Formats: sequence, structure tokens, C-alpha cells
Amino acid sequence: MIVNIDKDLCTGCQECVKVCPVSAITGEPHKPQEIDADKCVICGQCVQVCKSYASIIDHGEEFVTNKKQERKIPDVINEPLFAANNVCDIDKVKAALKDPSKITMVQCAPAVRVALGEDFGMELGSLTSGKMAAALKALNFDKIYDTNFAADLTIMEEGHELIKRVTEGGTLPMFTSCCPAWVKFLETNFPELTDHLSSCKSPQQMAGAVFKTYGAKVNKIDAKDIYSISIMPCTCKKFECDRPEMDSSGYRDVDAVLTTRELAYLIKDAGIDFNSLEEIPFESPLGVYTGAGTIFGVTGGVMEAALRTAYEVITGEEIPSIDIPAVRGRDGFRTTEVQIGELTLKVGVVTGLKNVVPILEDLKSGKLDLHFIEVMTCPAGCVSGGGQPKLLLEEYRETAYDNRIKSTYKHDANLPLRKSHNNPEITKIYSKFLKEPLGKVSHSLLHTKYCIKNK
Repeated sequence: MIVNIDKDLCTGCQECVKVCPVSAITGEPHKPQEIDADKCVICGQCVQVCKSYASIIDHGEEFVTNKKQERKIPDVINEPLFAANNVCDIDKVKAALKDPSKITMVQCAPAVRVALGEDFGMELGSLTSGKMAAALKALNFDKIYDTNFAADLTIMEEGHELIKRVTEGGTLPMFTSCCPAWVKFLETNFPELTDHLSSCKSPQQMAGAVFKTYGAKVNKIDAKDIYSISIMPCTCKKFECDRPEMDSSGYRDVDAVLTTRELAYLIKDAGIDFNSLEEIPFESPLGVYTGAGTIFGVTGGVMEAALRTAYEVITGEEIPSIDIPAVRGRDGFRTTEVQIGELTLKVGVVTGLKNVVPILEDLKSGKLDLHFIEVMTCPAGCVSGGGQPKLLLEEYRETAYDNRIKSTYKHDANLPLRKSHNNPEITKIYSKFLKEPLGKVSHSLLHTKYCIKNK
């Protein structure tokens, strides 16, 4: 299990039961709770809200030390050990960093850069892109790349897929496929609707596939020597990278996933003073990104990024307003219409997995009239993911989410390029390697099929 509830620590407060979007956690009040692995979507929200923890006073120093070793958490980490937790993969990454035969390529999701600083005492929502890149360089990763590049790549593929479905009569509405917890939920509970998912892999998996093909080519190295690591705000990304079909590069596309919290552990374990680091940029070519890539971290961001590109691809004209506030916010489910030339595109954004079931039922009964729907499992999108820094006081939660969202949009607004198709390195990868969106090469590397599971 990637997400666990430690029965030695669980007090049965049932905060995890309240937050679980799929009712996968059960148990009697004041007794240890259990996770139903068949229902669980590995979103990690239970980890975020858990209040039961190991205390030296209550449990003894030896108990706490043993728990830390059991969870593979470095000795230098002194934060509380909570009952709800996710597996820690730092040991895998440390071993790869020490292995002279491995070329380590790391990518960082957009939501990580607006939360990582919180684990080093910075204000909630601080943007730390440059410091994060510097920390990864100090940790001796060989190539410091960015998931945001792959987010731009996702828009090129997903945007063209949407246009093709709308203009050629494909399965509609098309759902986004960036969130692995949402994909897992649909496969398990509504397998008959998986044709509605975009066939695009998530940015994490696109990046992994590109690292070991195009990345190997431009760096003149053998793909078998690459060890690909992603830093994610999401616990379910650990599940996604291990899916058997995620090997289109000929190898595991992503070898290991660390959460934002785990990256903080790694930085602290190495004795790096994060706050004093001088900012550096991510490396070219696979670390160049636009504002459209960075807003993937907030709910509505994938939709907005896709619309920015779809408008210009369809019309051949510049979008009148690059900001699309109608798809921003986190109010459960919202819909809007966007005029793109002669096409009236009907779109929807779902915030939080609990809000998607009525929409799926409407789809099954023929009541849903939309072209494109974004679905994110977590309450404010990836910025509120289960792998983000833990908020020890509940009163800070909304402030943290709001600040992370504001930082994300500010980052977007301040970047010189804000549309995925304007990314020069995206243009280059198509010119030199992928050839065209939805083409033979991109289809084999960047798209996937879904598992049909019966309940």
C-alpha cells in the first residue's frame, strides 16, 4: 500500500473518514481505522488531515526511532510521525544519486514550487522555482528538468485530440487524464466510460518517456543509463509510475517519485540551507516552460491552458484575452461556453472527486451536454495534493491553498511566454523528434490505454 494508516498510532478520530472522497476508510470511532485498497484512489488527503502522531513523551524515544526507520525517513527529520502516511522512496533516489553508472534526470511538478518553501519556514504559498532548481543541483542530480515542459507538451497533444474529437465526431465529452487518482476511480467504478478519457498520459509520464528517448538523444547518452525521478505534490503519482503500461520508452518511463515532503526530507538530510540558495533556472531543453504549463497546478488550469492553445490552433488568430477567469475557482462543478471562431465550446471543471459522480450519472443518462471536462481529485487541484507540506493547524489550510493558487497565477502572469504552442523547445521537439501532435511517434510515446476493471 502506498498510503497507510498505522494502527499503532491511529486514535480513531475519523478525520480521515470525513475527507476520503471514495469512502475507502472504515472503522469504529476511537479505534484504529482501515483503508480498503480496492476503493482507495491513493489521493493522500487522509495523510494531510491526520492528527494522531507518535510522541516521545507518550510512546518513548525508542518507539519513535523505530517508526522512523520502518518508514525509511532520515534521522535528521524531527517532524511528528502521523498515523496516516505514505511510503517514502528517498532511499531509492539516494542510491541512484550515488551510482556512477546512472544519469539522474529529475522533473518538478508545477504545484511543488508554490509549497516546498513551507517546509523551510517560508510564508505559505511562497514561489521557490529558482531555489528548488538550485537545491536539486546541490543534491547532484545530473539534469534538472521540469514537468512544466511536459505540461506544455500535454496541451499540444490534448488540445489537438479535443479538436479532432469535436470536429470529426469522436467520443464526447472528453475528460482530462492528468490526475491519476481520478483515472483510477473511473477505471474501477465506471469502466464503461473510460473512452471519454483523453488518451494523453499525464505530464509526469510524458516527461519520463521523453527523457529516455529525446532526452537521451540530445544528451548523447544511452537510455538504459537514465534514472528518471519526479517530484510531485501527489501520492498517487507513485502508483501511476508503476502502472505496467508506462514503459513506452522501452524502460520504466519514471523510475521513482518523491512527494514535495520527501524532497524537503532529502534537502534537510543533505544539510542544504534551502533559504540561502541562489536561484538558478531549470535546464534546457526539457526545463523550458510557459505560463500555461505552470497553471496545471491549480484546478481549472489544465482547461485554461488547453483553451489558450485550442483557440489559436482553430482560428489562426491570437486569443482576445489570455486570462480565462470563467474556468478558475474551486466551487465543485462549474460550466461555461467559450466561443472559438464558429465553434461554441462547452466546458466544465470539477473540483474534488466527490463532485464527479452526479456528472458521470448525467453522462450515462444522456443529460450531459459538454465537450470537455477537467477533473481534479484534490480540493484545490494539485496545490492541495496529498504529498504537499502538511499543515499542522487546520486554520491555515484555506490560507495555504489560496496563497498557493495566487502564487501560481502570478508566476503565469510574469512569464514571458504564456501559451504552450509558443514554447520554443516544444516547437523544436516536434520539428526534430515527434514530427506532429497525434502523429505516430507522439502516439506511441505520449498516449496510453486504460484498464477496464469490473467492480
